[in-house]
Amino acid sequence: MAFSTRLLYKSRQLYVSQAVLRQEVAIPVRFYSKEASPPGLKGDEILKNIFVEVKNKFETALGIFRKEKITIDPDDPAAVSQYANVMKTAREKGGLFSESQRIKYTIETRTQGIPDVRTYLLTLKEIRSKRGLTDELGAEAMMMGALDIVEKEIKKPLMRDDKKSMALLTAEFDKINKKLGIRKEDLPKYEEQLELKIAKAQLEELKKDALEAMETQKKREEFKDEAMPDVKSLDIRNFI
Repeated sequence: MAFSTRLLYKSRQLYVSQAVLRQEVAIPVRFYSKEASPPGLKGDEILKNIFVEVKNKFETALGIFRKEKITIDPDDPAAVSQYANVMKTAREKGGLFSESQRIKYTIETRTQGIPDVRTYLLTLKEIRSKRGLTDELGAEAMMMGALDIVEKEIKKPLMRDDKKSMALLTAEFDKINKKLGIRKEDLPKYEEQLELKIAKAQLEELKKDALEAMETQKKREEFKDEAMPDVKSLDIRNFI
């Protein structure tokens, strides 16, 4: 039996259910809150419903990967694009969040109830930092600078429910966006670029896992005389 075929059955290090679906299954907690629960639904039943929902989403998404051929080649733009499309299809069919949707949901839940803009912006900075997102354009400093300008003009902290003063901040933000060349109509393009970066990073991790798995198996006596296959020749569907 060929080395690559044995690897599919013997290796425990390249588990697609873990490596491909590393993105968390995001279900809004408020959906399962007491207020949203049907009358009389007990805690155990709510918990059971959560697990059933997660299981169904996971199995639906995994079913997509069982049908699609994925090439583990992070250096090939076509392979990265195809993998990103498979991930997108799996998310849509499974009702999962995209990275941008998760970020948006995190922002909404973390900033709910924050009354002033300065704390809001500092919270955004914290979220970005914890998620490992880099501020390559220096937008955060610019936004804080814009806030300083507005607060200096109104002579008090800017509150989020102050519509008149918030309009001043929005105008300052528009200047920043123009300076950085960011347009609202280009947001879908930015989201697509983010998804491609994520797809490339995940393929790189899959490639690393595959190589480590093969190196481990290569040390076994039964594989010592067999050549290590090219990672790109492996079919992920055989791992599921």
